[in-house]
Amino acid sequence: MIYQVIDKYEGVVIRLSKLEFEQGPSEYNLMITLSDREDGFVNQADRLLSAYHDYCSENLPFATPVFERYFLSDITNQQPLLEKMTESLPGNAVSIVEQPPLNGSKIALWAWLQTEVVNRNLYDGIFETNTGGSIHLRTASEYETKGGSRAQTKELMLSYSERLNELGLTLSDNCIRTWLFVQNIDSNYQGVVVARNDVFSMQGLTNETHFISSTGIAGRAAVKSALVQLDTYAVTGIKQEQISYLYAPEFLNRTSEYGVSFERGTAVTYGDRKQVFISGTASINNRGEVVFPGDIVMQTHRMLQNVEALLSEAGCGFADVAQIIVYLRDVADYKVVSKMFKNKFPQHPFVIVYAPVCRPGWLIETECIAIKKENNNGFSSY
Repeated sequence: MIYQVIDKYEGVVIRLSKLEFEQGPSEYNLMITLSDREDGFVNQADRLLSAYHDYCSENLPFATPVFERYFLSDITNQQPLLEKMTESLPGNAVSIVEQPPLNGSKIALWAWLQTEVVNRNLYDGIFETNTGGSIHLRTASEYETKGGSRAQTKELMLSYSERLNELGLTLSDNCIRTWLFVQNIDSNYQGVVVARNDVFSMQGLTNETHFISSTGIAGRAAVKSALVQLDTYAVTGIKQEQISYLYAPEFLNRTSEYGVSFERGTAVTYGDRKQVFISGTASINNRGEVVFPGDIVMQTHRMLQNVEALLSEAGCGFADVAQIIVYLRDVADYKVVSKMFKNKFPQHPFVIVYAPVCRPGWLIETECIAIKKENNNGFSSY
């Protein structure tokens, strides 16, 4: 993986990772944040979008966005303005969530781009990316408004599963990754857990089979009555032997041991590459206990140790990580965590946002995606 920090655009910093292939799609992840943060939302968004589009036009002219996530500080007021300003390509999945960037800006952006791909809005909110070797399906910013968090989560996941079924796919065989953004997570997360457990059980996803890598974290949709917002990622035509699940049992326990159902990480191996999706990971030990309660520095160290152990199980390391999202419960911890991440990852694309974790004792959580070149003749191409 090659990393670069671009700061030539006024008040904007772009952190880039790239993994280029002679044949097959090359991979680019951009994390775009603002260094000048004293103006209003429209000006901030305009500068960010201009830098994004200018950089891609100048340096990545053959790359297509396959997924974008905007992190906003006030989604109710800002999303309508952003939607008027956004010029995403048709068929590109766009996630928008209220998770305020903790550097003091009103907006940040994670963008995943690839070459040699074709996007289209496939079916009922499912966006397709055709790489020529496989089909990748994403949904973004889906929500319900009726009932509590349990009812909304169940309806979201059943609706998604039904749409996969109509495409000849299943939740258990094809879904690789989910994100669940939960309004007021301290009150609403238990309903999410129960609903996810129920749906997974109905779909044959158990501790004896497998679950799905996921992040369940605080986040808010623009609609006040939407207590849960869902993003998903699935792949068609994939064989089970291409998928492996990551446990790192010396460092972490199975999530089912404390009543939740998601995988710590999932590695998907293709003929030319491996993609690794690390779920939201916190300072936890292999007995499911919060480690170093109240100590943000030590929790950050243990969290990164856990992430590294999961990556290692997939044959990867931090040098293969394409992007990182960091979630903090306490805004007062931003300065120390930002310094730690800048020291450890001086050029990696990362962003730090305000988003309390599902268990109050966890002060910080991190997720990431790693991508590594492989040569696996027995597997289908990406």
